[in-house]
Amino acid sequence: MPDFQIRVNMNRTGPIRDGRFQRAAGQYSNDLQYAVALHGEDLVQQRLRQVLRNPTGYFQSRITVERGRGGYMVTDGGVIYGHWLEGTGSRNYPVTRFRGYSTFRRVKPLVDRDANRIGRELLARYQSRGLLR
Repeated sequence: MPDFQIRVNMNRTGPIRDGRFQRAAGQYSNDLQYAVALHGEDLVQQRLRQVLRNPTGYFQSRITVERGRGGYMVTDGGVIYGHWLEGTGSRNYPVTRFRGYSTFRRVKPLVDRDANRIGRELLARYQSRGLLR
């Protein structure tokens, strides 16, 4: 049987090797979380404009997007009566007749529904800039 040798020299280059892809994917993930959270904030604000009976503006001004350990989240900034307005406080029904507006709980499924659309739109922007393919 004949003896033969094969030598292969490889030179790996490109976006995966030099880290450009990892950076772009990480940035996309961060931007996507932030965009979905901003959409959630908008939906919460819309719902509050519909349901609040005597708005003072303070509670609505405290609704913001904050970065937490698991990503971005929409929060009321710790307003003392936020749980009562949501309907999860100790002074809601049956203690009082007020059951709360359930704003955050009603908006969550809407945000989940729209997250894929937001992700596709953001990915298209990244692809048009040549960051992700």
